Parts: sequence; C-alpha cells; structure tokens
Amino acid sequence: MTIGSGMLLLLLLPFCGSAGAHNGDLTVRPTCKPGFSEEEYTALVSQNIMEGQKLLKVKFSGCPGNNGIQYETNNLDFKVRTDGTIYAAHQVQIPLKQTVFMVIAWDHQTLERWETVVRLLVGEKSQHNGHKQKGKKNASTDLAQQPSDTLLPWRQPQNSNGLRRQKRDWVIPPINVPENSRGPFPQQLVRIRSDKDSDIHIRYSITGVGADQPPMEVFSIDPVSGRMYVTRPMDREERASYHLRAHAVDMNGNKVENPIDLYIYVIDMNDNRPEFINQVYNGSVDEGSKPGTYVMTVTANDADDSTTANGMVRYRIVTQTPQSPSQNMFTINSETGDIVTVAAGLDREKVQQYTVIVQATDMEGNLNYGLSNTATAIITVTDVNDNPPEFTASTYSGEVPENRVEVVVANLTVMDRDQPHSPNWNAVYRIISGDPSGHFTIRTDPVTNEGMVTVVKAVDYEMNRAFMLTVMVSNQAPLASGIQMSFQSTAGVTISVTDINEAPYFPTNHKLIRLEEGVPTGTALTTFSAVDPDRFMQQAVRYSKLSDPANWLNINATNGQITTAAVLDRESVYIKNNVYEATFLAADNGIPPASGTGTLQIYLIDINDNAPELLPKEAQICEKPNLNVINITAADADIDPNVGPFVFELPSVPSAVRKNWTITRLNGDYAQLSLRITYLEAGMYDVPIVVTDSGNPPLYNTSIIKVKVCPCDENGDCTTIGAVAAAGLGTGAIMAILICIIILLTMVLLFVVWMKRREKERHTKQLLIDPEDDVRDNILKYDEEGGGEEDQDYDLSQLQQPETMDHVLNKAPGVRRVDERPIGAEPQYPIRPVIPHPGDIGDFINEGLRAADNDPTAPPYDSLLVFDYEGSGSTAGSVSSLNSSSSGDQDYDYLNDWGPRFKKLADMYGGGEED
Repeated sequence: MTIGSGMLLLLLLPFCGSAGAHNGDLTVRPTCKPGFSEEEYTALVSQNIMEGQKLLKVKFSGCPGNNGIQYETNNLDFKVRTDGTIYAAHQVQIPLKQTVFMVIAWDHQTLERWETVVRLLVGEKSQHNGHKQKGKKNASTDLAQQPSDTLLPWRQPQNSNGLRRQKRDWVIPPINVPENSRGPFPQQLVRIRSDKDSDIHIRYSITGVGADQPPMEVFSIDPVSGRMYVTRPMDREERASYHLRAHAVDMNGNKVENPIDLYIYVIDMNDNRPEFINQVYNGSVDEGSKPGTYVMTVTANDADDSTTANGMVRYRIVTQTPQSPSQNMFTINSETGDIVTVAAGLDREKVQQYTVIVQATDMEGNLNYGLSNTATAIITVTDVNDNPPEFTASTYSGEVPENRVEVVVANLTVMDRDQPHSPNWNAVYRIISGDPSGHFTIRTDPVTNEGMVTVVKAVDYEMNRAFMLTVMVSNQAPLASGIQMSFQSTAGVTISVTDINEAPYFPTNHKLIRLEEGVPTGTALTTFSAVDPDRFMQQAVRYSKLSDPANWLNINATNGQITTAAVLDRESVYIKNNVYEATFLAADNGIPPASGTGTLQIYLIDINDNAPELLPKEAQICEKPNLNVINITAADADIDPNVGPFVFELPSVPSAVRKNWTITRLNGDYAQLSLRITYLEAGMYDVPIVVTDSGNPPLYNTSIIKVKVCPCDENGDCTTIGAVAAAGLGTGAIMAILICIIILLTMVLLFVVWMKRREKERHTKQLLIDPEDDVRDNILKYDEEGGGEEDQDYDLSQLQQPETMDHVLNKAPGVRRVDERPIGAEPQYPIRPVIPHPGDIGDFINEGLRAADNDPTAPPYDSLLVFDYEGSGSTAGSVSSLNSSSSGDQDYDYLNDWGPRFKKLADMYGGGEED
C-alpha cells in the first residue's frame, strides 16, 4: 500500500479508543466477558508481503453460546481466517513504516461485535533489486537510503564489461487511495525515480485520465523529483480507478525510459446512505391470509461498493401502525426486502390498512457503523367475502293494487360488513317460494343495496288476495372458503292485493258474424255483451256505440243486442274485403267508472243487387264494314257468382239498331260490335245494348254506347276531315273557320310591321349636338339656403330649343318682374320641335337668355330668403356699416337702364320720393 495506508492509520485511531472502552466495559461485568485477548496486536513484517502470507494470529475468548464467531477487517488488503489468522489477500507493498487496520469479531446469532487494532511495522527496508550492483558503491548506497515510498521501476543492472543489459520492466502494484480524504492537498502518493537520474537530468510526467485528460489535473507529478500527488479528494462513486502512464525524458525531450503503467484504485468509504427507490410503497394482502403470505418488496440502493460491507444493505421493520391484533404482523427479509405476513388475524373489518416503517442499513445492517434510511410501506388489507349478508328483519310486508306492474311493493334491507360497493358486498336477491306464477321479482338498489320487491306481472284480486314469499339474499362473489351462510340470510315477505274497479271486457273481441247484405232495417244481428271482472262488486254495465262509420247499427244499452238501423250494402265504400267493422263501448257504474271496448265485424254475403254496366261508353268505327270492330265488355259491382258470363243483345226497338249493327259473342265477358250494312254515313250514333249477368235471378241493363262513324284510310284509321265530319260540321263551316284563321294571322303580321316601322322612325331622330354634350335636359341642383318651395318651381320648357323666339321678343314693353308670381294666365311656349334646329348652340343660349330675362315666371322669384341664425356667439363681424344712407342725394334712375332684373329696385328707390 501507499499513503492510503497512512490515511487508514489516522482514521483508525478513534476506533482504537472505542474498542478500549468496549473492553473496559467488559471488565466490569462479573460474568463471562467475551472479547479479544489484546486490545492491540503488533507484528513486524517486511515491506513487500506476498499474497496469502500469514502475518499474525489474533485470539478471541468466547463464552458458552458464542460458537458462531466470524472475523472481518476494514482493510481490503488483509483477511482473517476463522481461527484468527491474518493473511494478505493479495501482494501488498507497505510504503510507510507501519500500517494499522482493525479486526472485527461478531456473533451472527446475537449480532454482538468486538474490535481490536492490528499494527504492522516494517522491520527492514525492502530493496527493489536484491542483487548488489558491482562497481557502483555510491549507487547502492543511495539506493539503500531511498525512502520507503520511492519506486525504481526502471532500475537496470550493468554487466562486468560496462555494457547494460535491458531487462523486463517491473509490474508496479496498484496504488490505493482512500476516497474523501481531508488533505492537506496536494497529497503525495508515490515517488518515481529512474536509476539514470544520477547521470543525466530527467524530467518526469504522467498522462491519462485524471492527468491530462478529463477530469483534468486530479493527479500531478513533480517533473524533477518524480513525486506524484493527488490534488483533491477522491470520490469512488464518481470514478473507482485511474490508469496513468509515467514518462521519463531528458532535457531535450528524448525518451530515457519506456513508459510504465500506474493503476490507482480509490478505496471505498462508507459515505453514502442507502436510498429507497420509492419513499412510499403500496402493497396489499387479503384478509385472513396465512403466515408467510407474500405482501410486497421494498428496495434500497447504496452507491458504495457492493462487494464490501459499505454497500451491503440489510432491511428491518422499525414500527408497525396499528399494532393490532399483534405488534408484529409482518416481517421482512433482511437481504431481499420481501415483506411477508408473520402472524394470523388480518381482518379488514377491524383494520383496513397498516403503515410499516422499513429501515435499510449498510455495513450489512450494523447499526453502530452503518448508515441508515427509512421508507414507508402502506399495506392495504383487501376484502374477501367472509361476511354473508343478513336481513335486518325476519319478515317484511307490502301492498299492491291489482292490475299494476312495475310497482315497488316492499324494500328489503340487509347488512353486510364487507367492503361496500364491491362484489363481496353487492346483494343478490331471489324468491325461493310463494310465487309460482312469477308475479314478482327483487331488484337490488345499487346505492343502498336494498332489495326492491317489484311487480312484473299484474296480479288479480279475484284470483289472489295475498302472497306469502320466502326470499334469500347472497353476494355477487361466492363466500370465502370455510364461511357458511347465516340463517338470517332468508326472510318472509307478505304482500296484500287491493281490489280496484276493473273495466268490463268483451270475451270475444273481435267478434265476427256472417249475413247477407240487404237485410231490412231493425233486424237483430247478435248480442255483443261484456263481462265485469269485479265479482265482488255489484255493478251494472251499459253499452254505447263508439264507432259506426256508415251508421248502420244500433245497440241496446242494457243487454248489448245489435240491430240494423239501415240496409247493409256490400258494395258500400265502408266495406273492406266484404267486412264491415264497428266498435262498441261497455262502461260500468263503479267509482271511478271504468269502460272497455269491443269490435264487431260483419261479413256481408253478396246478393245479385247490381245490374252490369257496358264498357266502353264511347267508340269509333269506319263507315265501311270489315275494316274494324268495337270490342265491348261489362262491369258488375257484385261478385261471383252474380257477375259473368254476360249476355250482350241489341234491342228490337228501334228497328234501325238491328238493321245497322250486329253483335258477335267472343266469350263470357267480351263481345264485338260491328256494322251490319255495307256503308253508314259518317256521324255520331247512340247504339243501345242490353247486358244481362248470371245472377239468380239475373239482372240486365240497357246501356248506350256512343259510336263515331268516320271515313278511314287504308290502315283503317279515321282521317282528319273525316273525324271533323263525323263530329257534325259541314264543308261550309270548315271553310269559314279556315278563312277566319287566315284573316287573324294577317292582322297580326300587319301590326308587327307597323311597330317595326315606328321604331325605325324614332331612331332616325337625332339631337343637334352630341348626346354626351347635350345639357339642355340636365338640371344641376345645389344645396341652397332659402327660397322655399316657390324658388324650386321651375319651368323646364325654357331649356328646350324653341323653333322661334319672335313671340317672346315682340312682347309689349312693361314691367317684367313682380314681387309675386303673376296670377293671370301664363304665356304658352312652343313645344320642342321634332326636327333639330339647324342653328348654332350659341344662338340657342342667347335666345334662351333673352326669353328668361323677359319672362315674369322665370326663376328665381324675388322672395324673402331665410338663413340659419348663427346665434349670439357668432365670430362674424358687424355689418352695421353697410346700412343704407338716409340721404336723398343718391340718384337711382340709372337702375332703369340695367334691364328688367333691376326694374324692381328702380321702382323702389328711384320713385320713392314721388310716392
């Protein structure tokens, strides 16, 4: 070992005091005192110790019962046999003058521990090379004076001729460094020297992880002396070992020696507590489980070396809550962490959950030296069906009205101590006896677990006035092994039936009777009576009609006898498949009254009461025979045997019928009508035909068929003219109709031509100027204040282009403007000419201006203009300086020369003094 051994010595010094105290305690006891014979053992050893080499033997004095004593050390380099012999676990080199470690003896039964200190002293300095070097006395002397922590891995002996012979490099033993060292740092580990350093100056260096590779500068070396240091505390959990290479070069950087491998192992210290994977573990176990039943497993991991006691975790249960029925209901496997039951008596109904505090301790569970941690194990006692359900009463009672279903009659309450709303608690009810017809069932309320006795099949008071049921309750889950049903799991239920007023009913519903149609009015058909099921009530039943579509029937209100009110006709629209259906009502006089309905079906047997009808009613035939014929048949509202075969005949009167026509029989239902004569004039003919059915007695009917006789083409089809002629129109009438049609079409054509010509003339008229530049019909309206409605009464005719303006220019002189619009007749202006004026647009505007100046009706009129009042706060300046002068020196006669627009001002100011 290297300096790590020295560190171990410092760490073990406090342990020596404790061991001494422990032995001191043993001396006080008057009884047997087991322990080591010495508090400290010292042995003199060489610096290099081979693997398996025996060093010394410790002696342990035991007492009776201490037969299972085992030994261990806190130094991995040394081990102790069962007889107390201490030996080297592998090749060890002691670089210091001594090494100290501790030996522990412990009883695996009582877990008692005893300790002693072992001190190994180096008796002589160990040379790396046992052969003395000849011719180099000083060198050997220097080697003999090397400190014990100096390695000479490159030492090479010389032969007598002065030539050096290269030998195999030494294998350097690993350097052990304890983790978490407190320093001071840097802390020397070893010194590396080459035997060539006496001849030349050598520079030493190290490479590898921890030196020049991350993590950087964990180790350093003095390049001159070769002393290698550790620069900071080591952490085995971060890195457990380092592989470095030592180099020796001269001052020029030339390699002097081959690199050597240095292996540095970090010695584990117990610096990590066990850590549970989970802080809280959840497990479950069935109630009533036998001892040894597995519950759950807890696991704790220790970051320390698992091959040493530092990382060996042991488990134990610290507390159990509650401590019922025993304080040790569970135990734990100290190595695996498996929790099992150790005692019987788990009962969920008493204790539903246990909280167990589990402690994990390293150092193989040594509570004195080991580090501990705790976790919580919550063990839930799961329910098993060990409690049968029990009725809270032995008998129950209920009442139900008759003829009611889905009615809850009684609620059955039970008690079950198992876990609510689980299969072990959910109740299942069944009726054992008392209900052979299946009138009742028992449903479970999912919330309260009560049994609801429900009517599923209506009960009849007249049949059963009461029921005595025997019911049984069980769980959805079967009972646990060894659990028997309780006698309280059965109960009796008494159900009383109450009588209610039931409606009368018709025993035969629907009732079918058969009779011939046409029976006379008042005929009694049948008695349709109802039965009142209330045998214990004296009630009367009365009858009435509910549905009689044809109003053919009457019913006796007392006894229900059905009679006819009209003749029943099978051919009526109210008959479907020869059956007439009517509905009747039977009501009693109970409280409250009740009623029932019954349907009577009358099957009507057909009689021959309908004569046949000829089909078709109209036909068409050619005026010449042997070209086509008319197929005829008959329809009869009756049914077989009162229908065909039919007999078709022509009547003897009038005689022309048989003279012109003939009937040929095809079969029992069809015949052919054809011409007997060679030619018959076109036209419409009414041909009577007598049709007789096969009823008993037979009925006949004379039907008229309208036959249209017309000229035909070679295919036997009527021609168009022939069809018209056959309709009764002569040639003259046809020609008149055609002429009228031609005249009407001619008038329509002339009207269309006239409209086209007028449209063309309208498009030939054009304006004097381009339509886009024509502004005569465009009035621009601006938002002007004042003026009122009079100011907007414009004569738009002034914008038209007049043909002449002479009648305006030749007006007599006079006043052209007045204050108000003239009341007299306004002058009429010429209408806008159809043909555009050939003059220039400028002349047109000038003429319009002159007309406007001389027109008294031209806008705008002289009227009072009202403007919006701006208010007292107006920022406008005063216009009082614009007041008219009151001086009469001003001459306004010149206003007469300004034209008609200033005529009013001239009259007002120019002639004011004369007035």
